[in-house]
Amino acid sequence: MNRPPPHFASQDMGLFTDLYELTMGQAFFSQGMLAPATFSLFIRGYPPNRGYLVSAGLEDVLDHLEALSFGPAALEYLDSTGIFTGDYLQFLAGLRFTGTVRAIPEGRLFFADEPVLEVTGPIIEAQLAETFIINQINLQTLLATKAARCVWAAEGRAVSDFSARRAQGTDAAMKMARCSYIAGFQSTSNVLAAQRYGIPPAGTMAHSFISSFISEEEAFQVYADTFPDRAILLLDTYDTLQGAEKAVRVAQKMEEQGHRLVAVRLDSGDFGSLSRRVRRMLDQAGLDYVKILASGGLDEFELEILVRAGAPIDLFGVGTKAGVSADAPWSDMAYKLVCYDGRPVMKLSEGKIYRPGAKQVFRLMDTGGMFSRDIIGTADEEPPAAAPLLEYVMAGGSRAAPSPSLGEIRERFNQDFACLDPRFKALANAPHYPVAASPKLERLTARVQESISTE
Repeated sequence: MNRPPPHFASQDMGLFTDLYELTMGQAFFSQGMLAPATFSLFIRGYPPNRGYLVSAGLEDVLDHLEALSFGPAALEYLDSTGIFTGDYLQFLAGLRFTGTVRAIPEGRLFFADEPVLEVTGPIIEAQLAETFIINQINLQTLLATKAARCVWAAEGRAVSDFSARRAQGTDAAMKMARCSYIAGFQSTSNVLAAQRYGIPPAGTMAHSFISSFISEEEAFQVYADTFPDRAILLLDTYDTLQGAEKAVRVAQKMEEQGHRLVAVRLDSGDFGSLSRRVRRMLDQAGLDYVKILASGGLDEFELEILVRAGAPIDLFGVGTKAGVSADAPWSDMAYKLVCYDGRPVMKLSEGKIYRPGAKQVFRLMDTGGMFSRDIIGTADEEPPAAAPLLEYVMAGGSRAAPSPSLGEIRERFNQDFACLDPRFKALANAPHYPVAASPKLERLTARVQESISTE
């Protein structure tokens, strides 16, 4: 049995598309339809309980478009299907992305039905990009938004990404680490992600470390001796409160040697009750500087409960539920043709109508510097005293500017998030942020809809 290689060769990535994109390309090619087309990417409605979305995944899209090609192995496979003509395959052999991309930069907030990205280029090139673009931006937007909600719920307490082991594959784990850092997480347990993206690594110990020793206290002491300036002790392998007593004794020995225990970790049980009892034990022993870390089954909903109840937890490790965006693992993201060869187009399917033409999103601010409302307009209209959100990020198939650092993207998120009214950050039943079409876009929509209806 043939097994795929562990990593796709870059020349195979042209095949990362749904078959219909290639078959439509064959038909376009046969008809000589090579004129420019514009496709718009947006999310129809909000995933459950979301009142905003965090743009993420753009850098991966730009990498893909810059490298888009069909190598010999890819072409040989397509030929073997018997679906495509030889002249079309020859065309694909020389295909490179030559188009333009405008996008809302990573880290910025956007809202339902707003175009987060628009691609303009020869229709075959722009169409072939569809699956990869949705795949990357859909996932990473969901993860970054989930992470932002966790940071909001933590109310200033540090949050770390512990999601790698149960993420949906290695690629998703890497993306979660990156997206969570954009949205305010302080660190990640994923060492490869820490190395690749420059994120602070974080980690404690597993229950297997404790149980490998004869006694829990011996395990604690060995770990403290090994890492005297970064020790975090896991309390719940056997009994959490007894574990806390042993951690106190180890911490006192560390003090005698000129070191301090950094934190203790709760990983099961009633975090509210246990954190209060452990905090009391630490304080009574003069260890008020030792922090309490909680992990295990947490996301924004649990964090909100713990924080509002005043649980004395300083740090949160957030894993599976955030890493798979458990309560909202998908969105209705669409990549739709809005213009071909200078002709605005739209779809009129029930429940799936979208507006035609290349667009721009304008964000209006109130006198206090907070987001007031967004206007979706045409790409060529004058901005209504508002900042346009879609920026040119690619022209002629190449990046328009050097990629921003992850720190710059993170700061961009922080600035946007600070300007969003807390009402829209609510974890449940958040109101919809006001977004409207400009009069010019409304007129264009009506005109195109009428022309379709009268055909």
